Amino acid sequence: MNRNVLSRRLLAGVALAALALTGCGSNDNGKEPGASGGDSAYANLSGELKASGASFPDAYYQEVVEAFKGEASGVTVTYNATGSGTGKKQFGEGLVDFAGTDSLVKESDGVAVGSFLYIPTVAAPITVSYNLQGVDKLQLSPETLAKIFQTDIKTWNDEAIKADNPGVELPDTPIVVAHRSDGSGTTSNFTKYLEAASGGAWKLGSGDTVAWPASTQGGEKNTGVAQIVQQTSGAVGYVDLSDAKATGLKFAAIKNKDGQFVEPTLDGTTAGLEGAEIADDLSYNPLNAAGATSYPITAPTFIIVKTSYSDAAKAELVKGFLTYLLNDGQDLAKEIDFAPLPASLKEKALAQVDKIQS
Repeated sequence: MNRNVLSRRLLAGVALAALALTGCGSNDNGKEPGASGGDSAYANLSGELKASGASFPDAYYQEVVEAFKGEASGVTVTYNATGSGTGKKQFGEGLVDFAGTDSLVKESDGVAVGSFLYIPTVAAPITVSYNLQGVDKLQLSPETLAKIFQTDIKTWNDEAIKADNPGVELPDTPIVVAHRSDGSGTTSNFTKYLEAASGGAWKLGSGDTVAWPASTQGGEKNTGVAQIVQQTSGAVGYVDLSDAKATGLKFAAIKNKDGQFVEPTLDGTTAGLEGAEIADDLSYNPLNAAGATSYPITAPTFIIVKTSYSDAAKAELVKGFLTYLLNDGQDLAKEIDFAPLPASLKEKALAQVDKIQS
């Protein structure tokens, strides 16, 4: 369980009790049923939703699912963090009602063109987490980072790492690269960043999977990579901020497009979101965004839904849950190290939810 989940659930219970005692919580903002404060409308929903996909936002989705129970006790929502690749395939096969993904849908994912919509949910930094005794602060440029992850740089006292960290005493500890072993949107975003920012140093391409060198170690989900880093001296891996903090990992400051070394924070993530260009289908890319305070490995995440559900009740369940996620659910994001959507993108996402038909 994520370190914040229990406290959030307790706070949510206290808040709901307070609303019941005071009679507050009426929907006075003119939004449709299911908008912020519309708990009575959610209470009319019943049924089951099954979903799978990205592990990157799993801590956030589990929080939203648990909080939604307090609003819609007749609804059961199950989200299984299988990884973006598996989630997209299961969605295409009709095994789940919606799927989480940090990467965009490709033809090879088995999802028919025109059959789905992207719903942006939150964003978060991908940390470069490391395990190096005696080194509590580390800076890495994208060129150095690329060479580390394709194993061109093999020890922590390499001259390129020294150049990024003047005055820091770096040991000759061998570097152990940890990566995702499953199809992963986190891998896709991390490798897309290296492709865009490393000035040609990155040679392994980008995607949900890449051909990592044989000497590297693979772990399932973000939690699997975090575990390798935690347990292995000299290890380095890419992990979402929530799991990195939950595991107690140290993470590097990364040199951004403006030449500043920036640590992975929600403020840096928000700065990256502000510089992202949003496509008509609501996909967007905040990676390597300009801005002195932007954290450069900022990743978006989406839920993909059907444009039309054959079961009208199922469509209403999907719309109700996503409306809750985009309203009340956004207030949960920062507590577990995710950045909520900017207001303008949130409104576009809500309009996208309204397009779901039955």
